[in-house]
Amino acid sequence: MAVATPFSAEDLASLEAAGLGHIGAKVRALLDRQAHDRHEIEWRDAKIEKLTFEMAQLRRVKFGKKSEQFDAEQKALFDEAVDADLAALEAQLAELMAAKRKDTEPAPERSKRAALPAHLPRVERHHEPSDTTCPCGCQMTRIGEDVSEKLDYTPGSFTVERHVRGKWACAKCRTLTQAPVPAEIIDKGLPTSGLLAHVLVAKHSDHLPLYRQEAIFERAGLAIPRSTLAAWVGVCGVRLQPLVDAMKADLLRLPVLHADETPVAMLAPGTGKTHRAYLWAYASGAFEHMRAVVYDFTESRSGQHPRTFLGHGTDSAWKGSLVCDDYSGYKALFLDGGITEVGCMAHARRKFVELHLANKSTLAATAIEFIGQLYGIEREVKDVAAEGRLRERRTRAVPIAKALHEWLLEYRPKVPDGSATAKAMDYSLNRWAALKRYLDDPALPIDNNFDEQQIRPWATGRKNWLFVGTLLAGQRAAAIMSLIQSAKLNGHDPYAYLRDVLTRLPTHKNSELGELLPHRWHPVYQPAVE
Repeated sequence: MAVATPFSAEDLASLEAAGLGHIGAKVRALLDRQAHDRHEIEWRDAKIEKLTFEMAQLRRVKFGKKSEQFDAEQKALFDEAVDADLAALEAQLAELMAAKRKDTEPAPERSKRAALPAHLPRVERHHEPSDTTCPCGCQMTRIGEDVSEKLDYTPGSFTVERHVRGKWACAKCRTLTQAPVPAEIIDKGLPTSGLLAHVLVAKHSDHLPLYRQEAIFERAGLAIPRSTLAAWVGVCGVRLQPLVDAMKADLLRLPVLHADETPVAMLAPGTGKTHRAYLWAYASGAFEHMRAVVYDFTESRSGQHPRTFLGHGTDSAWKGSLVCDDYSGYKALFLDGGITEVGCMAHARRKFVELHLANKSTLAATAIEFIGQLYGIEREVKDVAAEGRLRERRTRAVPIAKALHEWLLEYRPKVPDGSATAKAMDYSLNRWAALKRYLDDPALPIDNNFDEQQIRPWATGRKNWLFVGTLLAGQRAAAIMSLIQSAKLNGHDPYAYLRDVLTRLPTHKNSELGELLPHRWHPVYQPAVE
């Protein structure tokens, strides 16, 4: 919809002609600002409408009749995902509505929560002003206090943090001073960062669904409904997403990346059935100084997903060497020359190992012996400097690789087409250029095993949580798992890392967000003195 403006181009030209160009410039700036604000409002309204629609869909799925088709365990897992999705959408919607709400409009009232049980032990944290001298020169007097309670958890027991904020007043000028309310990830929420970190690590690292955590907490003395736990997970996912985005940006600055994917069952809402979604893992090169992995959860295995993640076809597209398997979805990345394919020798070896286990093939045994020699050299040079690694590869590994290639070329014509042996040989021959590429670049690894190791936590988790409830739940899990697994890669305890990050994040500057990434993180959080 076009909006009429009080000044046309002819009016502005007239001002220029009359020597009032400075006024014309201000008018142009105001018009540009008006157009920008109008665009921002339209975008925000569209986003609010989209989030509202998604929330309505989730509520309909959760409370609709078809949700009753699940068995008890499936329904518990599905409800967890929907509750977390709703909380995440509500958190995003609240941020947008807060930006849209006028300063003069009061914020909506929040319902009061029930008091924490009296039998739980209390730990007091006192917050007092750093200076109790009034600007008028008088010494203030403490006239009262405000107390808020947060629920904390250490494995096996709950404690309550009582945050006591003293009120100080000047008897002469009636000035009131009080320490500010400590910022929290969940504004005015019940849990401490320690409890939130515990729930996230238990769910996404220890693979304990929330209904199991609910039972564990009940044994510890306080039953927290799984819907509440799910809401906490949903909000934390939204708050932690900027960290994952910043880590992805750092990852895409590296010249070598690993990529791999694995299927994950995702529930199709309203059907009671699952379909195959995919989890993609993009990890820093095995020899890179930065240690990080970023997961991407998608509805399918389409090759468009890695192209989107790597910015393929855009001005900011990633360029470098990509270590991956022979999946056709990666092939389009290598067509324009910006990304170099690096093969995985472990996949080539696996073909011969399967063949040897099946029928004790002597040809397979020969290939395994050649590849084993290449791996023996890699074990020796793993911790050697790049120059030494390249030298050893060229003097020792290149002759072995050449002999393997010549052997494959010699024996392949003697093997019947379509046989398992032919397929194993063809895999290596068809990818030989990519498989031997590591020999000429010390920054490249011999295989993609480093990235496959980052997939294993998901394989373990599948046995516990059975399926992902929704696409949003899968994307949220991918984001949180990216931080947890990257913390492990850098030698950090994921609980200590998340607790510290969740404590600092509410007051941390966006420009300094990189300090909180796992590969740069240094703990500074210290509990308040009792």
